[in-house]
Amino acid sequence: MAPIIELSGLAKSYRVYQKRDGLMGSLRGLFRREYRDVEAVKGIDLQVEQGEFVAFLGPNGAGKTTTLKLLSGVINPTRGSALVMGHVPWKRENAYRRRFALVMGQKNQLWWDLPAQESFRLHQQIYRIEPAGFQRTLDELADLLDIRRLLRQPVRELSLGERMKMELAAALLHSPEVLFLDEPTIGLDVVAQRNIQQFLKHYQRERRITILLTSHYMKDIAALCQRVVIIAGGRIVYDGALADIVGQFSGHKLVALQLSGDDMGEGLEQFGTVIERTLPRLRLRVERQQVAKTLAAILARHAVEDVAVEDPPLEEVIAELFAKSQSAA
Repeated sequence: MAPIIELSGLAKSYRVYQKRDGLMGSLRGLFRREYRDVEAVKGIDLQVEQGEFVAFLGPNGAGKTTTLKLLSGVINPTRGSALVMGHVPWKRENAYRRRFALVMGQKNQLWWDLPAQESFRLHQQIYRIEPAGFQRTLDELADLLDIRRLLRQPVRELSLGERMKMELAAALLHSPEVLFLDEPTIGLDVVAQRNIQQFLKHYQRERRITILLTSHYMKDIAALCQRVVIIAGGRIVYDGALADIVGQFSGHKLVALQLSGDDMGEGLEQFGTVIERTLPRLRLRVERQQVAKTLAAILARHAVEDVAVEDPPLEEVIAELFAKSQSAA
């Protein structure tokens, strides 16, 4: 079976006007404008199978949103190719538009001053959803998202979390096979984030739709995705299991020590970087390959009641990976 999303050498560059400083520079710019080319996406090769829930991560400016816009047909590529469900996105065929949805956490698709149900009716007409199927889908989404009581309330009166629920409902009314999510939980509080996560996890499991998710919240990724694609500098630098990221990109582990007696932990700095000292507890950052040797040396010299070896937090590892990728770009 062919992949539901297939990208080959996909790239997008923009020509950006370079404004000169000062009044004279602005005047000269009226007659002789200078430009530079900015490569937002530098050639992506990617395949996504039907029913996958894939995280698409990267620092700001890495090319995540640009890639989603290319896959949605919002913009055209500079070079390369893409097929989504057998369609070339930027041809903007109606047959393709009815099979995918795009939700952007910083953009609204609902009419601000109207109740959400009025926007839903507009979507029904746009996608030509037959009335019985529309009402059945709306009832299901209203129950899953717990928004039935809010359907008649103007969108501008809803909280940010409630508006995002409405945005998701609008995107799913036509039962898309592919869903692109760009920062769906941005700005939401912890409770709202969790509600969105639970809904997406349930809906994707029940419908087996394909979802490509961008998010800066690692809790979104850990809760929803097993596969992670990391893009930096417009290129993919990692494509694999979420569980393998720490082992592949982190060169250290965290060693937590519980000292006993009057041991003050003097000299522990020689074994690693002390990142926490709240006696009798200490935490060290130790090189991954040196953990066994280091522990043996510590236990031989210090009175230790308890010890634990942990991987660093996923957020820390990915932040380090972003930093290295940007410095190398």
